[in-house]
Amino acid sequence: MTKYGLRTGCAFAALSIAAYSPASAQTGPVVPGDAVASGTADGAQAPGATATPEMTADIIVTGSARQQRRFDVSYAVNSLSNADIQKLAPVNFADLLGKLPGFAVENTGGEVQNIFRLRGLPSDGGLVTFQQDGLPLFHENDGNFFRGDDLNRFDLMTQRVEVVRGGPAPVYASYAAAIVNNITVSGTSTPRGKAQITLGDTGLYRLDGYQSGPIDDSTYYAIGGFIRQHDGYRDNGFPNDRGGQIRANIKHDFATGSLRVSINYLNDHNVFYLPIPTADPRDPSKSLNQYIDYFSGTMNSPALRDATIRYRQADGTTRTVGADLGNGRHTEFGNLGVQYDTDIDGWKIAAKGGVSVGKLHFDALYSTSNPSDANAFAGSYLSAARTAFGAGVSRLGYAIAGTNGSEVYDPNAASGLVVPGQFRDVVSKFYSTQGDVSVTRSITTGFGTHDLRVGVYGSLYGETNEVAYQDYLLEVRGKPRTLDLIAYNAAGQALGSVTDKGVLRYTTTLNRGNTDASMYALYANDTWEVLKGLTIDGGIRHERYSFSGYAFATTSVDLGDRTTLADNSVRAFTGQVISSKLKPDITNWTAGINYDVTPHLGAYARASHLETPPSTQVTYQINPTILTSKANQYEVGFKAAFGRSYLYLIGFYTRYDPLNASFVALDPVTGRNDQSVPFVGKADIKGVEIDGNLALPYGFAVTGALTISDPKYKSLTNANGASPGDVEGNQIVREPKVYGNVRPSVDFDLAGTDVQIYGRYEYVGKRYVDFFNNTALPAYQTVGAGVTLTRGTWQMQVVGDNIFNAHGLTEGNTRTDQLSGQGTADAIYGRPIFGRNVRFVLSKSW
Repeated sequence: MTKYGLRTGCAFAALSIAAYSPASAQTGPVVPGDAVASGTADGAQAPGATATPEMTADIIVTGSARQQRRFDVSYAVNSLSNADIQKLAPVNFADLLGKLPGFAVENTGGEVQNIFRLRGLPSDGGLVTFQQDGLPLFHENDGNFFRGDDLNRFDLMTQRVEVVRGGPAPVYASYAAAIVNNITVSGTSTPRGKAQITLGDTGLYRLDGYQSGPIDDSTYYAIGGFIRQHDGYRDNGFPNDRGGQIRANIKHDFATGSLRVSINYLNDHNVFYLPIPTADPRDPSKSLNQYIDYFSGTMNSPALRDATIRYRQADGTTRTVGADLGNGRHTEFGNLGVQYDTDIDGWKIAAKGGVSVGKLHFDALYSTSNPSDANAFAGSYLSAARTAFGAGVSRLGYAIAGTNGSEVYDPNAASGLVVPGQFRDVVSKFYSTQGDVSVTRSITTGFGTHDLRVGVYGSLYGETNEVAYQDYLLEVRGKPRTLDLIAYNAAGQALGSVTDKGVLRYTTTLNRGNTDASMYALYANDTWEVLKGLTIDGGIRHERYSFSGYAFATTSVDLGDRTTLADNSVRAFTGQVISSKLKPDITNWTAGINYDVTPHLGAYARASHLETPPSTQVTYQINPTILTSKANQYEVGFKAAFGRSYLYLIGFYTRYDPLNASFVALDPVTGRNDQSVPFVGKADIKGVEIDGNLALPYGFAVTGALTISDPKYKSLTNANGASPGDVEGNQIVREPKVYGNVRPSVDFDLAGTDVQIYGRYEYVGKRYVDFFNNTALPAYQTVGAGVTLTRGTWQMQVVGDNIFNAHGLTEGNTRTDQLSGQGTADAIYGRPIFGRNVRFVLSKSW
C-alpha cells in the first residue's frame, strides 16, 4: 500500500526529529509534574514520579465540558495513573479494566483481542470506545478481527487512563456505553525519563523507556515505547508475542494556547489462545489434564507452522496459500495526530485530528466441534469412504499426518479422543481519518453559570476483508499433532484418505470484500452550575453514516482429488460481486444532576439514551442481520471522600430494546462458519457498583471494587420461530451476576527505602455458555500479591498472579454451544485462566 509506506516514512521522520532534539539529563530525585492535567495531557506527570493524593486530586477531562474533580462529576469514572497501572500489574488491557467496577472481563485470550463487557451489556467489547488523547485510532470499536485493546497499548508514554462508565459516554463518542481514554505524556520544561525492564517466568522479556523535556522555552517533546518477546502463558512450541511500539509528540505553547503533533507506530505479533477440552465428554468426571495441561496446555501447535490453504478462484484455478500459526495476530499500523487548543477572550476552541493506516494479518486455530470418541468419529466417515474409494474399504485407521500412513497413531493408547480445529487466515488493510472541533464558553447569568460546549466530529474509514478458514483433524493433547484418517482394505492396504496431510476439509469458509464509510456527528452539552454544589447537565449527539461495500459470492465445488475426501466440498468464488449500501443515522442524549451536600458527601442521578448503528462490516457480509440496537441507561450514585478514603455507590438499570443478539454459528457438517443466526429481543440489566478505598493508620489501605447485577434476556426470538419463553429471564451469556476484587496494601519506610506490599483477591461468579442456561461456567476466585521497593530514582517490583493455581474457565466453545450448551451441567470445553506466574520489574528514573 503506497499510503501505508508514506505514513510509516513520516512516522520515522518525526521520531528522528524528536530523538535529535537536545535534552539535558537530570540527576537526583524526580520532582512531581504539574498538578493539573488537561485533555492534551499538558503538564503530564512523569511516569517515574510519585504523586501525592493532594497533588493529583483526580482531575477528569473525559466526558465533560470542562475539567473537573472526579468527586464533582455526575457519572461513574475512574482515573488510573501510570503508577496505578504498574501497581495493578495487569497482564493485558482487559485485565486492567477488570480491576474497575462494572467491567466483567475475560482476559484469557492473550495480550490483545480479549473480552470486556460493561454492566452486563451483551457485547464482547463493541460498546467500549478506546481513545488516545480524546480521539479513537479507528472509528469503530470492532475492526476486522481487532479491537481497541489491539491498537491501544499502555507503556511509559501512558500518563493516565480515564474510564467513563455509562453517563455521558454516548454524547462524547460513537458506539459508546463506555470510554477508555488513554492520555499520553507531553514534555515540560523539566527533562525527565525512565528506563524499565520486565522479566517473567513465562519467558517474558520486555524493555520500556521514555524521555521528555524542552526543545526551547515554549516547545517540548516526549518519545518512548516498548519492545517485547514473550514465550507465553501457554506452551505453543513457538513464541507468543514479539514486537513493540513507539510513540512521540512535539508540543508548542502559544500565548493563548498550544499545538501538539504526535505519532504512533505499532508492529506486534500476538498469539491468540482458544478454548481447550478439559474433561472427557464420554465421562465428564474424567479430567484430560494428563494430556493437555489446564494451565500450560493449548491446541496451538508447531504442526501448523506450515499450513496449506486451498480454494477455487473465480477463473477456475485453484489457489494455494501458505500460512503460519506462529504469525499470530500481526498488527502493523501508524497514526499521525494533531491537537490545537486556544482560549480567545473566554472562547475555548479545541481541534484535534488523526490519520491511522494499518494492516492486520491474523492466523489462529479456532475450536469447532467438541472432541469425539476416536472410534465413533472414524465410524461416521466409513460410508463416505466406501462411496469414494470402493466397497473394499473395511476399516478406517489413524496415522500421523504427512507420513503416508507409515506412522500409525493409536488413539486408544492416548486419550481415545480426536478433535477438529479450524485454521483461520485473515488479512485486512484498514484506514481511519477522524477529526473533532469544539467550542466551549462559560456564561454567567443571574441563575448560575453555564459551561456550554458545541462540537462536530467526522470520520472517513474503511477496511478490506480476505478470509479463508479450513478444518484440521487433531489429537487431544497439548501442542497436538495433525492426523490423517486412512481407508484400508482387509489386507491392510491404503485405498484413500478421508483427510489430506491433516486437513479434514479444505477451505470451508471463504470471504473477500471491501467497505468504505463516512460519518459526521453534531453534539452539544451544557453543564449548569445552579449554585455551589448543585449542577445540572444535558447533552445530545446526532450521527449520520454512509456505508458502501461489496462481497464476492461463493459456492461449493469439488477440487477433483480422488484420493481424499478433504477437497470434496471446498468454497469457491463464483465471480459474482454483491454490492451493498447503507445510510443509518442515530441520536443519543444524556441528562444528569449532581448535588454535593458538603465537599465530602454528594449524590447524583443520570439518564442516557444510546443507539448503536450496525458496523460498516455488514456491507462486505452476505445476508447479515442488520439492526440498530437501542439502550436506555439510568444510574443513581452516592459518593463520599475524606482525604485518601473514598466510597462510590452506584445503582444502575439498562433496558436494551431492541437487542441484536445474533451470532455466527458453525455448521458441523460442512464446517462453514460465516452464516448469521439471527436473535433479536430485549435485555434488562439491574445492578449496583461499589468502588472504594479505606486509608488506615500506619500506611495500611484497602481498595476494592464490587459489582452485583442481574443481566436478563427478555423476549428473545429468532427467524426460525424459537419461543421467547425458552430464554425469558435467563442470565445473559457469559455474564456473571457477581464479580469484584479487594486489594489490601501497606506502605512504609525501611532505612530510606519506600516499601509497598499489596495483595489482590478477585472473584468472578457463575456464568452460562448458552442462551438456555444449560451449561455453566462455574465461579472462580484468584489471589495475587506484589512488593515494590523504591530508593531514590531506582524502583524494583515483584508481582505474582493466581499464586495458588486456582482453576477457572471462561468463554466456553462459542462456535457450537451458544444454542444448546455442551451437554453437561458445567462446561468441559473452554479457555482456562492463566496459572501462577511471576514478573520482576526494575526501573530507573531521571
